[in-house]
Amino acid sequence: MKTFKLSIFLILVATVAFGQNFPSGKTILDKVDNNMSAKTRILTASMEVGTERTKRTMVSKTYGEGDHKAYTEYLAPAREKGTKMLKLDNQLWIYSPSTDRTVQISGHMLRQSVMGSDMSYEDMMNDKPLLEQYKAEVTGTESIEGTNCWVVTLTAIIPDVNYYTRKMWVDTERFVPLKEDMFAKSGKLLKRITFSNVQKVQGRWFPLSFVYKDMLKEGPGTKMTIQEIQLDTAIPANYFNLGSLK
Repeated sequence: MKTFKLSIFLILVATVAFGQNFPSGKTILDKVDNNMSAKTRILTASMEVGTERTKRTMVSKTYGEGDHKAYTEYLAPAREKGTKMLKLDNQLWIYSPSTDRTVQISGHMLRQSVMGSDMSYEDMMNDKPLLEQYKAEVTGTESIEGTNCWVVTLTAIIPDVNYYTRKMWVDTERFVPLKEDMFAKSGKLLKRITFSNVQKVQGRWFPLSFVYKDMLKEGPGTKMTIQEIQLDTAIPANYFNLGSLK
């Protein structure tokens, strides 16, 4: 009996000691932001949308400045070519070449799907640093396909967030997310992102592929693949005004 009690004591001590070696959630998210954020970004990406039987792939080019400005133009296929989106702070406009009209997306419309994908306009709009929206706590370690990860639990500290809690698996060596689950306040799992093809881009680690899955919908999710990327490159100011949509 004494041996049994001693074993339990040693396990508890080891668990506490290991837990004390966890970095803070803030430290991890700071490093994630250093990898994933930039003053400006220019990227060309493909977005694969559909079911297991039918898929369509769209190609777009996006110019972004901080977390307040973004301009996107769809380059292919012909059906979507020329469609443009402009984000300025919390406002979003979309230009459709088929109707030659510009429409502002707001209110409940922001919850709608972007081009039939698993991503909503709200998802696309939210580029704010995570630490401005959530408190972060490291709750453990797990392996994602052989890569050791910190498990970070995020809880909202402001009212107007898309997801009340988030669970993120962050590579312990490169400090990039490899998986993220996003939950409603009720605890219901709403969205899941899995990241892959982590490459070094201009001195920082960056995942060039990810699958965005709406957990309330059928299907394999939306696959995004970054084909070209430039960070911290000067972008002409004329991209970020309504005139750029025509």
